[in-house]
Amino acid sequence: MDCDCAEVNCPVGATLELIGGKYKALILWHLIDTTLRFGELRKRIPQATPKMLTGQLRELEKANLVIRTVYAVVPPKVEYTLSDSGKSIKPILETMYAWGADYLKDKGLEASCSMTTRT
Repeated sequence: MDCDCAEVNCPVGATLELIGGKYKALILWHLIDTTLRFGELRKRIPQATPKMLTGQLRELEKANLVIRTVYAVVPPKVEYTLSDSGKSIKPILETMYAWGADYLKDKGLEASCSMTTRT
């Protein structure tokens, strides 16, 4: 997905277009402060099919939020890490997590997902 940010000219719309995919925020969350291989991301986001996870990673890479590094070894080794742009979204994700946790609490529900609070 290309960001039509220049056409939209809406900061919130641009942000949602870039991270609004079904698993994009989770992928970004799990890559904060770490580098992970595809299989490790699959374990952390088990509800994502391999095809969906691959597509979301490609879109994040195309948006320059994620860096994909391929190592020429057998079997192939691919690692994902956040770019500087991707790292800059950390406070937004943390705020979204806090807001969502409060919202769920107000509804009498407990947060229960692959995201955990960060300190």
